[in-house]
Amino acid sequence: MTTTTADSIPHHDGPTPAQIRRGRRTALLLFAVGLGPMLAATLMFYTGWLNPVGQTNQGLLIEPPVPVAQLNLQTAGGEPLQARFGADSAETKWLMLVVAGTCTEDCEQLLYLARQVNIALGKNAPRVGRAAYMAGVPADLERRWQEDYRLMERLRPVTGESPRWPAGVDPEQQPRLLLVDPFGNVMMNYGTEHTGKQLLKDLKHLLKLSQIG
Repeated sequence: MTTTTADSIPHHDGPTPAQIRRGRRTALLLFAVGLGPMLAATLMFYTGWLNPVGQTNQGLLIEPPVPVAQLNLQTAGGEPLQARFGADSAETKWLMLVVAGTCTEDCEQLLYLARQVNIALGKNAPRVGRAAYMAGVPADLERRWQEDYRLMERLRPVTGESPRWPAGVDPEQQPRLLLVDPFGNVMMNYGTEHTGKQLLKDLKHLLKLSQIG
């Protein structure tokens, strides 16, 4: 009779090499499925690869794109803005960000433009967020904010820091609308010289290409 002892039973303290290889292949596949379409969309948008003939962006490209972390902005609750972006974020979406010094007529024109474009996106509206950073808000606009722009989040500088803007963007001199992709890249900007139709055209094109956000 054969006696089975604890010493004669094979011990498996961890995954086998074959299991590790399968796990790595699975992780790479999930990465490609999740991030591949967005990377392809970015490449297509910037290079025109496979775009329809004559398809061009309407906004001004920020080249190279600037990480949103560089802006030094946070939410009213103190969350860094960059925490909203990336494949691991549950809130990942595109963002229209209006930036200005004291919000006067041109600034409010961009606030209104962002609101109307968001509405015009229809079923895709939830894929695009709206936010604003303004160094100063006139009393009249402050009184009307909840009625006119209640769905636009207000941002403020990170404690102890000042906002840093992409090259060519100076909100104190001219308010701008920055477009941020789901990876947290500030990629385009618009001003009062642009129409809602132009911004809407860019967003529809990007949302069609993107599977993230």
